[in-house]
Amino acid sequence: MLVTFKTKHYANITLFGDVAQTFLKILGHSTSVPGAIRAEDVPAALARLQQAVANAPTQPPQTEDDEDDKGPYVSLRQRALPLIELFESAVKNNDNVMW
Repeated sequence: MLVTFKTKHYANITLFGDVAQTFLKILGHSTSVPGAIRAEDVPAALARLQQAVANAPTQPPQTEDDEDDKGPYVSLRQRALPLIELFESAVKNNDNVMW
């Protein structure tokens, strides 16, 4: 499943379902798709997202068998950057965010 985040004045951001659900939980919403955040609630959601990113580890968790590496590690911070920019645009333009 893919989830697309949308706001009026920024490009759509499409994430894989599991990643999107992680962000929805961080934002304080259920993982239901479709959904929305009203413009007046976007600043608080952005603050929660930025706080989670600031507290997230930048290195992959250590496992017993590092040989099973399935590719490069992508941190929460890296995955969140486009979504943070979308939310910043929504705050600036007083827009809703939908998914």
